[in-house]
Amino acid sequence: MGEKKTALVTGSTAGIGKAIALRLAGLDCHVLINGRRETSDVRQLISEIKALSKNCTYIQGDISDKETRDKIIDNIDSLGRLDILVNNAGRSTRDRKDILSLEERDIMDVFKVNIIAPMLLTSALVPFMQMGKDRSYIINISSISSYTISTNRADYCISKAGLSMMTGLFAARLAEDNIGVFEIRPGIIATDMTAPVKGKYDKFIAEKGLPMPRWGQPQDIAKAVEAIVLGYFPYSTGETINVDGGFHIRRL
Repeated sequence: MGEKKTALVTGSTAGIGKAIALRLAGLDCHVLINGRRETSDVRQLISEIKALSKNCTYIQGDISDKETRDKIIDNIDSLGRLDILVNNAGRSTRDRKDILSLEERDIMDVFKVNIIAPMLLTSALVPFMQMGKDRSYIINISSISSYTISTNRADYCISKAGLSMMTGLFAARLAEDNIGVFEIRPGIIATDMTAPVKGKYDKFIAEKGLPMPRWGQPQDIAKAVEAIVLGYFPYSTGETINVDGGFHIRRL
């Protein structure tokens, strides 16, 4: 990748975000990771990243809190540049409630993390991405739930649909600044978030619900991120990359 790049991955202490952070470290990026876990619980990951790229910064906190976002901005400011922003942090629905039973707290808890914080953080970090000579990248990690309806997870589905729209908006606004904006749309991925419903998805996959009959892995998403930041889509922006085992294919 030439000159050492700086990359921020939100929600990167486990699951998809962790896999992405390690992949970017393998490309010799200075990786800034973020999550709510105590630093003592992230030391192993920090060591793994430093073994790959020598540079790692951990910014603890929930991105829905302005204080955390300010810490992230201050860290980027001290480095003087940002080449890759991966908006990965997300939370699932608080309780699987019918859409008619959702209360304001349920909706706002999900929206603050999944769409409001990424939008505010991205806007704040764009000036640091405009500084570089090479192309910079914003990559939003959404979900098949952005278009697949679960009436007992309406808050989550709507927040991910919003992230899809955010991708297009920033892509159009930033194209002339040489900033590519992409959406990666994971399917059924083996993470802590899907662990509580493993039995349901095991059955779905076994009954040929997916053209590719297996669970997705965090590394599948990380490889898609790698392809983007290596510049394999030089004349693309606002694009959605489905990493879902073919779930999005309409079949009869």
